[in-house]
Amino acid sequence: MSVRDLEKQSMRIREWVLRSIAEAGSGHTGGSLGLADVFAVLYFQILRHRPEDPSWAHRDRLVLSIGHVAPVLYASLALSGYFPEEELLTLRKLGSRLQGHPGRDHGLPGVELSAGSLGQGLSVSVGMALSAKHLNTDWRGYSIHGDGELQEGAIWEAAMSAAHHKLDNLVAIVDRNHVQIDGYTKEVMEIEPLEDKFRAFGWEVLHCDGHDHAHIRSTLQNAPITPGVPTVVIAKTNMGKGVPHIENDYRWHGKPLPKKELESFINALYHG
Repeated sequence: MSVRDLEKQSMRIREWVLRSIAEAGSGHTGGSLGLADVFAVLYFQILRHRPEDPSWAHRDRLVLSIGHVAPVLYASLALSGYFPEEELLTLRKLGSRLQGHPGRDHGLPGVELSAGSLGQGLSVSVGMALSAKHLNTDWRGYSIHGDGELQEGAIWEAAMSAAHHKLDNLVAIVDRNHVQIDGYTKEVMEIEPLEDKFRAFGWEVLHCDGHDHAHIRSTLQNAPITPGVPTVVIAKTNMGKGVPHIENDYRWHGKPLPKKELESFINALYHG
């Protein structure tokens, strides 16, 4: 898929994020928009998966540790062909398969982890990757994390375990937008020097511009670099990317757009 095609998919993902959250009247807008480019590259370029056979044994596993940005996962799954796009408008509704956090027991294909409590996804990913090593399978695991989530101690226990077990089939992606629900990460709980911390825990560290499709693609295609070493990709993103008047405003971390403003948001998305 060309970079231009990936850009188009990102726009479609963002539009569905906006439409589904507006219809629900609740949801996390900022992070879902910010990760759209990363998810477009993952689902339409990097991941080995079969929407027509979601349980395919050789599929790559993607674990969304920050479950509150479920709208971007749901939109990516729908546009990939896992379920009809129209179902995205059932987000957070009673009886829907698309709840506020992904759940494996909701019956939605393509969901690998029931996510909710922050900090747990990397531990689950380590377990999956370790299992793959023991079974001598060739799939790769990807886990998606928020930078605020890295304030959770469980993340670093899992990071230590991944390095100890030499899990070079594991790639963690950190959404480094410097924003969390209460404000900016440097004010709530500073996590820098982030690269030094991961290296000290035995990880290979890569960086990418989380809105440059070619850069995201080349970075993920090159991971892992070192045999026996897990890889973390620190993706620099803007929360709320695509809608200029909400970008990097932490108040939009968990704020839904009013339904009456949907068309103005979509217009901003396509025309700036």
